[in-house]
Amino acid sequence: PLRYLYKLRELVKHEAEKNKSQWKTMGPAKVAVPSPNDFLQKRSKEPKLAPKKKEEDGKKSLPLSVPPRTYHPVTRIKKNFISKNAVAVITGEPKKPRHFCVDTRQGDKYLLEPSGLFPKYINKKNYGVLPKYVTRRNEEMKREEEEYQASVLEELKKKAMKALSEEERTNVLKALKKNWEEINRAYQGLPIVTDTRYKQMHKEELELKLKQLEHDIAAIEKHKSVYIAN
Repeated sequence: PLRYLYKLRELVKHEAEKNKSQWKTMGPAKVAVPSPNDFLQKRSKEPKLAPKKKEEDGKKSLPLSVPPRTYHPVTRIKKNFISKNAVAVITGEPKKPRHFCVDTRQGDKYLLEPSGLFPKYINKKNYGVLPKYVTRRNEEMKREEEEYQASVLEELKKKAMKALSEEERTNVLKALKKNWEEINRAYQGLPIVTDTRYKQMHKEELELKLKQLEHDIAAIEKHKSVYIAN
């Protein structure tokens, strides 16, 4: 059998050969060539400012910074620096010699001022004067000490003892004696035989109370002035 042949084979072949490698060069094969008069000029692609607006009528333009022709600048006075320097040298104080100390036979010497052998600091006006910050700190410490002492005295005054009057002293003494009589009556009423632990403890407790009351009564009777703490 015969091989199948496409009817448009020749047309397809022609189209393929016609459009083959048409982009092989830079850009399409057929491009509009620019005119020689439209060549690329210098700074043509830089952004340009918008055109200035015309000044409105009635507005005065700013004065120009350029001086007018009639302006005559003040000329500087010429100085004779040679004579000026000569006068400065003649009238100036001479340079004082520096103090040296030679300590070897070969003539080795060193400056006295930075060596510590020259009396430099004792000639100052503020030599031996207490610095201001030390004086200020001492004053602050003294003030703090005074405030502390004042607070301590105030606390002592608050906690000071109160003196009893004669009437109060008599009343306290009577109350102590009355308590002593009541406890003594209870003590006298104790049984002779203390055969239990409770009886022994009760007897010892009454004896301690009587002893304490006797001590307080004797102290108040002995001293006329009695002070109590608040």
